[in-house]
Amino acid sequence: MAKGKKISVQGTEITLLIEKSGEFISLTDMLKAKDGEFFISDWLRNRNTLEFLGIWESVNNPDFNYGEFATIKSQAGLNSFKISVKEWVEKTKAIGLKATAGRYGGTYAHIDIAFEFGMWISPGFKIYLIKEYKRLKEDENNRLKLEWNFQRTLAKVNYYIHTDAIKENLIPTAISKTQAAIIYANEADVLNMALFGKTAKQWRDQNPEKSGNIRDYATIEQLVVLSNMESTNALLIHQGLSQPDRLIHLNQLAITQMTSLIRHRRNLED
Repeated sequence: MAKGKKISVQGTEITLLIEKSGEFISLTDMLKAKDGEFFISDWLRNRNTLEFLGIWESVNNPDFNYGEFATIKSQAGLNSFKISVKEWVEKTKAIGLKATAGRYGGTYAHIDIAFEFGMWISPGFKIYLIKEYKRLKEDENNRLKLEWNFQRTLAKVNYYIHTDAIKENLIPTAISKTQAAIIYANEADVLNMALFGKTAKQWRDQNPEKSGNIRDYATIEQLVVLSNMESTNALLIHQGLSQPDRLIHLNQLAITQMTSLIRHRRNLED
């Protein structure tokens, strides 16, 4: 039986639906925080959204209908293309999105997807959504006297995130052509280089007194960017880009998004 809870994100009350199949966040509620006219169908018809949803379903849903997904994706970008959540679920057998009726009626997304949808509201909204979800889980487990690892939840799609926000953030430095020419055996280090400017081993060599790894000392802003980079990297891999090209692209993405998030945080603090 589904169990509903509420979290408040920047003054917007959002329903969290807890089921046996996972935890889902109300996109319908999240839309209330969006300025101007915007609909879930606008987000769903975007090609990048469809690519992300397709990757998520391929990881989490063995019954996903790839044939129907390919047909839908081929139509993305056309002015006439439009698809509802109900149509998406019925055609592809998707499990990450769903439309419900009754007490908790509305459109819901698995938490992985809801975090991604949060960027369409605003970068700041996504940060606070993650913080409030984390706070809720910590409160629940404090009451139950259980340990809870927030990073594992965020890492279901963004495979390499294992961090909590405890250090000062820095805008990533631009990757040189020489650095981009180096092939990294571990895809995690492609993201590490793009965001932190060093591999996991380089960080450990420079910080022998610290436990854990480089991502254990990331800020919440860096976690958000890392989350976005992981999904973007997956898309770039599917598009056949070489690792050096992907490194340059991801580094540019990291610089742009970190600059935006830090500016947004400072504006809130002023």
